[in-house]
Amino acid sequence: MSDPIAKAANVKLMIFDVDGILTDGSLHFGPEGEALKTFNVLDGQGIRLLQKAGIETAIISARQSAIVSKRAADLDITHVRQGIHDKKEAFLALLEELQLTSDQCGFIGDDVIDLPVLTRVGFAVSVPNGHAEVRSRVDYVTTAFGGKGAAREVCDYILRAQNKYTLALSDYLA
Repeated sequence: MSDPIAKAANVKLMIFDVDGILTDGSLHFGPEGEALKTFNVLDGQGIRLLQKAGIETAIISARQSAIVSKRAADLDITHVRQGIHDKKEAFLALLEELQLTSDQCGFIGDDVIDLPVLTRVGFAVSVPNGHAEVRSRVDYVTTAFGGKGAAREVCDYILRAQNKYTLALSDYLA
């Protein structure tokens, strides 16, 4: 396996799965049958820091959820693909749309449905509570769990690898 820092340094687009990454993977259902999800504010701030540093962000999720659309809009994530069971197809379409190579992309996922993307991106990431088959095939496994700061950890990792971390925090350190 090559150096994950070098791979993260090349990321121009970071793609996030939702369930198990931006959430802890639990699905709670309300009285009307709607799925309720809990998002971590640290993860959201990490995504904003990536964007501030000029790194595109995207979501590819197998589930369709209005709350994910709302969260993505709150975070200015414009590339949102939901209800996608063939994540590879959505990934390849994003590459074409943004005119990027797979080596310029990162993806964080936790289950086998994510493998078709994880095995193609330049920087593949999972979480400690991700499926063993996934964890064994990625460049980096976060110390934080999905929905508990894992997305923020990978955002900070990318920013540090690209020497953009201090600049990204500059508004808060003034």
